[in-house]
Amino acid sequence: MYYRIKNGIAKSKQADINGFDGVWAAEEEGFGDGDLWNEDDGWSHPVKTTEEIEAEARQWRDSKLSSTDNVAQTPDYPNRDVILVYRQELRDWTKTEEFPHTKPTGSDAISGSLPLV
Repeated sequence: MYYRIKNGIAKSKQADINGFDGVWAAEEEGFGDGDLWNEDDGWSHPVKTTEEIEAEARQWRDSKLSSTDNVAQTPDYPNRDVILVYRQELRDWTKTEEFPHTKPTGSDAISGSLPLV
């Protein structure tokens, strides 16, 4: 398989490139649509901006908060107080020096007690 390269970016994939104009690169494991390619260096992944990294971290945090929403509203949920502390750590995380590279893990006491979603 080959990817058509437009402006250094892999755009489309097809098996037969005979008779097709343009720049084509052979497929390599781990690379595909949206990845970068040039003749000198070959394949590479695009570098994410700080904004993209932070947005992904916020999405992760939001999914963890959503998965524990029912715990916050259930007074007799096991380990509820520990989970509420974890939720607060998640909310405060974006204002810490650890954001976005070190995710809050919560206490060992919540391991296995979070709901599956």
